[in-house]
Amino acid sequence: MALATIIGSGPNGLAAAVSLARAGYQVRVLEAADTVGGGLRTQEATLPGFRHDVCSAVHPAAVASPFFQAFGLDERIEWIRPEISFAHPLDGGRAAIAWRDIERTAAELGIDGDAWRRRLRPLSTHIDGVTDFTGNQLLRLPHDPVTAVRYAIRMLDQGTPLARAAFRTEEAAALMAGVVAHANSPQPTLAGAAAGLLLAGLAHAGGWPYPRGGSQVIADALIADLEAHGGSIKTGTRVTDLAALDWGDPDRGDVLLLNTSPRIALTHPDIPPSYARALRGYRYGAAAAKVDFALDGPIPWTNEHVRNAPTVHVAGTRDEVWNSENAVAVGRVSERPYVLAVQPSLFDPTRAPDGKAVLWAYIHVPNGSDLDPTELITAQVERFAPGFRDRILAHHAVPASSREAINPAEIGGDISGGVFDMRQALRRPVLSPAPWRTPLPGVYLASASTPPGPAVNGMAGWHAAHTVLHDAGTPAELDDLFG
Repeated sequence: MALATIIGSGPNGLAAAVSLARAGYQVRVLEAADTVGGGLRTQEATLPGFRHDVCSAVHPAAVASPFFQAFGLDERIEWIRPEISFAHPLDGGRAAIAWRDIERTAAELGIDGDAWRRRLRPLSTHIDGVTDFTGNQLLRLPHDPVTAVRYAIRMLDQGTPLARAAFRTEEAAALMAGVVAHANSPQPTLAGAAAGLLLAGLAHAGGWPYPRGGSQVIADALIADLEAHGGSIKTGTRVTDLAALDWGDPDRGDVLLLNTSPRIALTHPDIPPSYARALRGYRYGAAAAKVDFALDGPIPWTNEHVRNAPTVHVAGTRDEVWNSENAVAVGRVSERPYVLAVQPSLFDPTRAPDGKAVLWAYIHVPNGSDLDPTELITAQVERFAPGFRDRILAHHAVPASSREAINPAEIGGDISGGVFDMRQALRRPVLSPAPWRTPLPGVYLASASTPPGPAVNGMAGWHAAHTVLHDAGTPAELDDLFG
């Protein structure tokens, strides 16, 4: 039986692990931390009884992922599916709301309702075509070319200066800017628009669900399946040098999959110089600085709909969103930053003691920044929820400069696995029809630094495992392993 060693127990590493275990490999996962799950971990970071997601919190991409659909994730965990996908508060008690129901969203956007509907209905009603196009290596023909073309046209519409003319109201413009800003890139850009349009399409397709109990339950479901098929996980095992790692014999079919930054491959003694140059040229970009709050009750948002929205983009107008993201791109942090906030305890009582609440929030900052974002985030939330500051019982801040110690794949606090622009959407980390394969015998990449990039969808891990099986002469598709 061939051995598959996987470094890193994030969602892509676990996706690769369960795929190869089901294909007959003896699988072992090596995890640097003392707990498993990588970006899926949920921990008590502030006070006892307050459970916070370490990285990812809300998972529209997981629900839409072909890997997780084949894996049967919906049957293994309980999803909370809010009526509101995301909200965007504005001054004066106003707010723009992206409901799961696109018609309700359009109706509340007034004169911009038709413009919102025209842009997003073709994507939300053909979301499988969008996820097929975005969830695979881009150097191939899409299975739904019509939807791919529609998606590309809307990228031009929202990823260029044309975006300024797309909407006439502050509400609609801010609602779109807030979702596009998830990309952590300058605004407007094509890559940012690509990420935002996918998320907005998902908002009106399956919505933006999150798992009861925290993101850890996704990792737990994967681990249970891995162990049921003979795999194992060893925690507290930090690998920094491939030359010192005894991972098996590639001549007998043993493989090594790296759910890490590709930089670790530079430690392999046999790495070809041209591939080493490509990895050294792979760029890491803007980072995240995060704060978890334990609260003495729900956040007192001025707008009643925002009080019932698990995901809130706290940023003000479109110009404020753009100014914030463009400041980060030139090495600064805005005094009024774009805050991505999640209030999971709204509908999940497992996350906080009775009557209490948790808030998950981060801002974008330059790579490697040591800024403590607590006051900036607190002030922005207080702007739209007067009295928020008084409800804080405790907080736990993680500057970007500290994230790499928690998760070695987050170079300088870059949670996207590398700059996600049009260049690195194609060269991730190299330009290749199969970038998961390295020139090193038996060594594969299986992280967000490979296509399709960031998001909890398991697809990079699946593509890596699929490539392993193809190279071994035992090709298998998702249905073959999980059907």
